[in-house]
Amino acid sequence: MKGRHIALAVLICAIWGVNFSVIKIGLQSVDPFVLAGIRFALCAFPAVLFIRRPDVPWRLLAGYGLVFGVGLWGVVNLGVHVGLSAGIASLVLQSSAFFTVFLGALVFRERLTGFQFAGAAVALVGLVCVVFITDGSVTLAGLGLVLFGAAAWSGANVILKKAGPRDVLGFLVWSCVFAPIPLFTLGLLTNGTAGYTELPSQLGPTAVASILFQVYPNTLFAYWMWNWLLKEYPVSTVAPLSLLVPVFGISGSMVLFGEHLSVLKSLALVLMVAGLVVGLYGARISTAPFPFRRARA
Repeated sequence: MKGRHIALAVLICAIWGVNFSVIKIGLQSVDPFVLAGIRFALCAFPAVLFIRRPDVPWRLLAGYGLVFGVGLWGVVNLGVHVGLSAGIASLVLQSSAFFTVFLGALVFRERLTGFQFAGAAVALVGLVCVVFITDGSVTLAGLGLVLFGAAAWSGANVILKKAGPRDVLGFLVWSCVFAPIPLFTLGLLTNGTAGYTELPSQLGPTAVASILFQVYPNTLFAYWMWNWLLKEYPVSTVAPLSLLVPVFGISGSMVLFGEHLSVLKSLALVLMVAGLVVGLYGARISTAPFPFRRARA
């Protein structure tokens, strides 16, 4: 990759990682589902008026919007709201990689490898470590909700693969149309009308800044540029950089919320990232032409 494109990929990972802390800032005053609803409403409008609808079936647009907007980010917002720290949320959500691998095997009949099973096992040990963190940054309800979000993300990835849109930005913008109404409805069902009657007083400068960051740098810019990089370079070149997301996520939470990086939390981070490396790139690493192998030959 060219140097400026590596820098772009790192910037995207930093945006995605810090976004978990930005979400938590917004949740200090705004209802979780209302916050997500506003985010996706602004992702869709007014952009949908200027960007042509991609040539994919409506059911895939709607399915992606519902799974990505409601199943992933609506639920992750709720998970952070009920006690999971921003840093841990950014780490746990990376388990979506394994959900995607196993769901892909089921839907597309892709063959699973020993490395993928081994990586999932290592990451699972890291996830178990998260359960035993007792510094107040983890709740079982929050952990379960973010794991649900990770599974939803894998479903969104499968829908995206089935759709195969040429215009990724158009697909993202048009799919976001389907998320706000269900999110606003969930906000009404879980918190009554309070989330709406109190919203004008809740939307101070900090909450507005949180929403705008989630909409423009995090969703529209970052997802658009990441998918552009995936078109320009092999997936094997770009995808490993996404392992930086939980590093930035935990770092952002430490800076903004004073989250403490305990030994157990560090172990969970190392194990989950190691599991991702083994599961997603183990086969490629094992066959790489390292210098000592060439010397033996």
